[in-house]
Amino acid sequence: MTEKLKITRGSGNVFLDVGFPPSEAENLLLRAQLMSRVRDTARGMTQREAAKRFGVTQPRLNDLLRGRIDKFSLDALVNMLAHAGMRVELKIKKAA
Repeated sequence: MTEKLKITRGSGNVFLDVGFPPSEAENLLLRAQLMSRVRDTARGMTQREAAKRFGVTQPRLNDLLRGRIDKFSLDALVNMLAHAGMRVELKIKKAA
């Protein structure tokens, strides 16, 4: 028996697609993107080395690497990236 699957195009924000309110979904998406950048930058380093580079403790970095998004604000993530010599740019555009 073959069933047809219904495919729904995503909005581009997985948090919105799973039911978060729009403002919270946008905040979560931005935090996830910054966390991903920290993860990418830390690749190849020990957690101790990466924690030092980002100016946080090793347990704090471990929370980030485990995807504990609820433990990180946008401000904290921007500060971590700045500590590592990176600059975060903000781009604002009209919602679709």
